[in-house]
Amino acid sequence: MKLGGVDRVEDDAARRGGVTMFRKGALIAAAVAGMLLLVVALSGLLGGRDATGTEETAAQTAPTAPAAQDELSRAIAQAQQRLQSNPDDYRTWAELGSSYVEQARVTADPSYYPRAEGALQTSLDLNDAVNDVALTGMGALSNARHEFAAAEDWARQALVVNPAGAFTYGVLADALTQLGDYDGATAAIQQMLDLRPGIPSFTRASYNLELHGNIDGARNALEQALNSASSPSDIAFCRTYLGHLSFSQGDLDGASEQYDAGLEQSPTEPSLLIGQARVAAARGEEDAALEGYGEVVAIRPLPEYLVEFGDYLVSLGRTEEADAQFALFQTTQQLFEGNGVQDQLTLAYVEADHGDPAAAVAAGQAEWAQRENVDSADALAWALHSAGRDAEALPYAQQATGIGGKNALFLYHRGMIERALGMTEPARQTLDAALDTNPYFSPLHAPQAKEALAALGGPL
Repeated sequence: MKLGGVDRVEDDAARRGGVTMFRKGALIAAAVAGMLLLVVALSGLLGGRDATGTEETAAQTAPTAPAAQDELSRAIAQAQQRLQSNPDDYRTWAELGSSYVEQARVTADPSYYPRAEGALQTSLDLNDAVNDVALTGMGALSNARHEFAAAEDWARQALVVNPAGAFTYGVLADALTQLGDYDGATAAIQQMLDLRPGIPSFTRASYNLELHGNIDGARNALEQALNSASSPSDIAFCRTYLGHLSFSQGDLDGASEQYDAGLEQSPTEPSLLIGQARVAAARGEEDAALEGYGEVVAIRPLPEYLVEFGDYLVSLGRTEEADAQFALFQTTQQLFEGNGVQDQLTLAYVEADHGDPAAAVAAGQAEWAQRENVDSADALAWALHSAGRDAEALPYAQQATGIGGKNALFLYHRGMIERALGMTEPARQTLDAALDTNPYFSPLHAPQAKEALAALGGPL
């Protein structure tokens, strides 16, 4: 993989004396592109362009809460003020719309998405000829709403206007990744690297490497990012994803070290706090884990965070408290859907693990219809397994684990499906691989994986 390889990442960094990076989060469920996509709106689109569409230098940072919220609030207020005096300023409308997209992420409030759409559409109504900023913003908004085919279309329209739009290639790469076009995503990331190596492009490269199983390359990219980061928000951001990468490989000490260092820079950032909670849960530190999860869902009640907290409570036998989190998930899910976010992925997992298998299959099939990638393949496989349809589930589970990535949850799901089909040795091998990758991958399912593996004859 030319991007692709670590060598290209290292060569670009060495040639330019070190660059900062931006990396996609490692949380598997629902909206894996969310943070990357939305920071594009700030770092790229708010940077400004001249009248010909040429990108001006923009700060390539990823602000974290509460600083991000303050910065976004100021950006929104300034844009609104400019529009009061010049309502025909299409660039400011585009900046305002992009700020609303990012504000939705920072606050976990999807009501900003309709506002973003209105502002971006107003920008396009004022200038639909040379307005790649708004087109790219529409692409980022579509990605945030999980409308990935639409996001690809918006990004390609923007590239017609400005073929050198580095951040537009980022939006395109995110859409193609979610659509399962991994070769296309790799090519788009390479274009982004060539045009503007920096936080957004190198982090996408890191995630691309991780998806294909190149963990050393992914870590190397993030370490280069950390070495070149200067602001507290950049440092915290790099620490977050170095921690997530370490945790995904079962390195609790390494993950904890990264999260602690990140929290020194951004003490209330939820993505760091939830990382700490995961480490505490894995270590059996129940009080610390409960406190951490509770703090996270209070600050940023994203559907996937509520589900993760619920799963942890189930693993402790605290089912009534878990049910309260799942009820909040349902309410939050409806709120997101009411504001245009099409996320059936998390719902498929929740129904498969805790609810109605038929509903799980319906949600998994709906998600697969939207994007045929490894995430939706795994969700549909697990949903079919929960409904007792393991022969149908197996091909999807094989696809989910088929591009080289080392995802312990996906391997666990495949191993359990193989076990249900009487495929003893393949199941044993797959479950062993899951636990070898990360024996702490889920407080709910990791113990079940260990029990199933023991029943099959134990580790290889």
